[in-house]
Amino acid sequence: MSDTTSQFKKLEVIGRGKFGTVYKGLRLDTKELVAIKILNLDTPEEEVKDVQQEIQFLSQLKSVPNVTRYYGSYLHGHKLWVVMDYCAGGSVRTLLRPGPLEERYISVIVREVLLALQFIHQHGVIHRDIKAANILIQKDGKVQLCDFGVAGQLTTSAMKRTTMVGTPYWMAPEVIMEGADYNEKADIWSLGITIYEMATGNPPYSDKDAMRAMQLLTQHEPPRLEGRQFSANLKDQVAICLEEKP
Repeated sequence: MSDTTSQFKKLEVIGRGKFGTVYKGLRLDTKELVAIKILNLDTPEEEVKDVQQEIQFLSQLKSVPNVTRYYGSYLHGHKLWVVMDYCAGGSVRTLLRPGPLEERYISVIVREVLLALQFIHQHGVIHRDIKAANILIQKDGKVQLCDFGVAGQLTTSAMKRTTMVGTPYWMAPEVIMEGADYNEKADIWSLGITIYEMATGNPPYSDKDAMRAMQLLTQHEPPRLEGRQFSANLKDQVAICLEEKP
């Protein structure tokens, strides 16, 4: 960790999250655009711990295809600058604003996300928050998986996790159920919900509040993509991902 910010220049605000503010920035030597997450270190300890965890994962995953590239962390007074790739196209969630995506685009995005998942799962990491808002598109069309804030490490001694994290509508039933074990297969369920989200515009039960949606996800048959406008392949892909017995 370096204490200098002379390599990067902060430009306009592009997002605000629970960990602080994200700015568009400039890498001064190469004139490349970057994203700079600025965290105030006077925040609660758990939040700082979450960000440290994300930094640790990103630095481990530097060579992984389709994962947001991490440049480094820099201390600047009471603030920590975390510098990452800037994705000009925004997230897939942003692309859904005008309406659902066509299948030919969904298939490309899903293929690229699967490449990222294959690598992170091989590295013993569960992402735990796969959704359209965490898939970014770069200006050249490259797809990147971001936000490792809730990623969990799968250690050999405890191959399964039991903590409930993620975003309710995208959570696998085994993640929602208290005390149930789960592993990296939970990401595949979330990917299935994300495919559904890209095809229809929203995840299943998005018209219900989060608690009700979690109840429905654990008590009902897994959601399916219905409608003649979707190909058999797309429906099958969603069904394969949304298998309630991992």
